[in-house]
Amino acid sequence: MIRKAYPTDLTDEQWARIAPLIPPAIPGGRRRTVDVREVVNAILYLTRTGCQWRALPHDFPPWGTVHYYKRRWRLDGTWQKVHDALREQVRLEKEGREATPSAAIIDCQSVKTTEKGGLAVMTQPSRSWGASATS
Repeated sequence: MIRKAYPTDLTDEQWARIAPLIPPAIPGGRRRTVDVREVVNAILYLTRTGCQWRALPHDFPPWGTVHYYKRRWRLDGTWQKVHDALREQVRLEKEGREATPSAAIIDCQSVKTTEKGGLAVMTQPSRSWGASATS
């Protein structure tokens, strides 16, 4: 199905970079009937716009299908592989650095604010209904 492109859609060049990182269909299972590129486009649309799953535009695959792939790829590490590959590419091509960082800076400074923290500081003490204001 040909549809009007959304601003969040991948270009052909972008798709060519991440397509090899997307896992193939499970061997022995049903053939995929959904276009995986459209699933990725739908996930990017959801991430960018913050819309609800059920409010996904109808020109994307069904929201249940998109949710299934997003969850599956998160659990099996596919998104992490895509992120790592793109980060390495940016470091090499754009910034002229090594593919992986060789140093890190950790700031461990902490500031103690009160003896009690969290809601205990902000919650007002409650008075019982039996307590008199005049006694």
